[in-house]
Amino acid sequence: MSTRARVAKDPSTHLEALQEDEAPPSYPASQQEKSKLDIPQRLERRLARLNTSDNLFKRWAVEGISWTVSAISMGAIIAILVYIKDQRLSKWPLGLTAITVLSKLAAATLIIPTSEAIGQLKWNWFHGTSKEMFDFEIFDKASRGPWGSVMLLLRTKGRSLAALGAILTLLMLAIDTFFQQVVDLPERWILQGPSSITRVVWYQPRLTNLYRAGVNMVQDDQDLLPITQQFFYDNGTHPIASGNGSRADVPTSCPTSNCTWPPYQTLGICSACEDVSSILTHACLASTIDWTANLTGTGTESTYPNGTMCGYFINATSDHLVFMSGYNTDSNVLYAGEALLMRALPLVTNPDKRPLFGGSIHFKNIRNPISDFIIVSAPGGPESVYRNETPVAKECVVSWCVKTLKSSYFWGSYEEEVIDTFLNTTALGAPFPWVTSLYESPELHGTDITYLENVTIDVSSLHYGTSNESHSHVISLFDDFLPSFTTVANTSAEQLTRFRFYSAKNFRRILDVNPWLPPNNITHHMERLATAMTNVIRSSTSSNKEVFGDAYGIEVYVKVQWAWLAFPLALLLLSAIFLVATMVKSARDRGEVGVWKTSAMPTLIYSLPKDLQGTFSSNTSTWTTAGRAGAQKTRIKLLPSKGWRVSGHQSAPTTPVLRTNQAPPAWI
Repeated sequence: MSTRARVAKDPSTHLEALQEDEAPPSYPASQQEKSKLDIPQRLERRLARLNTSDNLFKRWAVEGISWTVSAISMGAIIAILVYIKDQRLSKWPLGLTAITVLSKLAAATLIIPTSEAIGQLKWNWFHGTSKEMFDFEIFDKASRGPWGSVMLLLRTKGRSLAALGAILTLLMLAIDTFFQQVVDLPERWILQGPSSITRVVWYQPRLTNLYRAGVNMVQDDQDLLPITQQFFYDNGTHPIASGNGSRADVPTSCPTSNCTWPPYQTLGICSACEDVSSILTHACLASTIDWTANLTGTGTESTYPNGTMCGYFINATSDHLVFMSGYNTDSNVLYAGEALLMRALPLVTNPDKRPLFGGSIHFKNIRNPISDFIIVSAPGGPESVYRNETPVAKECVVSWCVKTLKSSYFWGSYEEEVIDTFLNTTALGAPFPWVTSLYESPELHGTDITYLENVTIDVSSLHYGTSNESHSHVISLFDDFLPSFTTVANTSAEQLTRFRFYSAKNFRRILDVNPWLPPNNITHHMERLATAMTNVIRSSTSSNKEVFGDAYGIEVYVKVQWAWLAFPLALLLLSAIFLVATMVKSARDRGEVGVWKTSAMPTLIYSLPKDLQGTFSSNTSTWTTAGRAGAQKTRIKLLPSKGWRVSGHQSAPTTPVLRTNQAPPAWI
């Protein structure tokens, strides 16, 4: 029978092998890393001297210096705020940067004494009565961040000095927000220079004489012509959109985005309209038909046919009746059933310049009007004419005036407000200003027209107005449209507008938009026409003058909200109280607890073998300078199943289990 034996190793040999395999490298083997640690080790040695000092203030010198730096930073912030308060940001652009840097420095240095004090109170917490081991974890986390501070508050229920430190740690999370709210940067409009806008006192456009057969002809004002044409035969001009409004239609100079001008006066054009439906009479009468679309103009009146008309007349009971709205009732004629939708009748005839109704009905007091006319229009198209519905009847006047304006220009949008208007109302009793006579020559037949007086409006010792010649050129613009009418052959036919009656030829238009027919507002249309004409007059380079105003630019100012500094200053004061209280408490317990603060070395030292603890701490409560020097030369290694291993140390923290040299069961 054979036998098998199992030989056990010697226990001492096993322990030596274990120590040899698991011990960290010795001090000489780690000399290559020494240079990397020299700087932090030197700094740590200096801090150690302070922590082991018998002087209370030296032991807490670093924390005191940190708190002082935070206080100085806040003081510097206050000094900067006093300097830049209510000043332009451009005065010191780096001021806000300096405040930001100082606020970060103040917050960072303020957390140091609070954290270190909580760390020191951790050791004091375990002095005296026994505490739960988990409290060590809570205190350690509280000295490093807000979550641990929350746990510490819950653990101590706010009845410990450490709870004040936890509260401060949590409140310091918001300190940057309060620093940011101290400075507000409102924008203010600051005067940066002059601005200008144009006005006109005396309108004198540049016109060259136009001759025909050696005779000086009346011309239209070439600047106003395109504007008035758009209002006579279309919906007029519209401001050009700019920003949230419209741009200026007059020359302006605004070097910034915000310009204002004091109220100023300028020569302009005004309009007014009054209802005259009372002068209309409905009737069916036989008279000369002077309103059909195929009629010719001045000088051919003798060829106009007679016929019967039903509708609305002016002077229906006189020999000088005027048909204003209605339709023809004749049959077997080209114009049978033709309807008159709109008729514009000047109260000074064209071209012979005879006054009707004394030249005006409601505006007899206005001197030197540009045009005064009656316009009658059907309210509902051709159908309303055949139904004999009452038409809309207005008397409108366009005249020279002096406008008091208030203008502003903001972010590309021009606004203008008419504060007041002044007209020359001395027409009553004044002689009729027109003189006309027939002009006959082999080459030319016409009417010699002369306007006898200049237009003058005296306001504030200034003479506003224009010359009689310029006035005639402006009146000539309206002679193109007045008189005129719009007719339709039947309800389904196109509407034809007959105009330019000063010529013997037939001029007709088909209008895309007829601004004189309802539902268009004639009064508003005339106001827009007057405004557009005023803008053209003010744009005349030969007549306008500049009005100077103010140009404002945006400047960023510094507004200091001092109340927001209360929070950082309160934290500064409370942290000082907390630090002093911790210093006093640690001074009382120093002989038994020592000043470890947030150091992890006590935890490590007390886990080492008993014979090594004295190497680092003389009385287990003081982190000695010699102990720190020894720690720099001692190499340790953590083994999860066996704890710390110290280089060059032969004892093991765990007791080895020695096996006997005994065969297992079932072995022979």
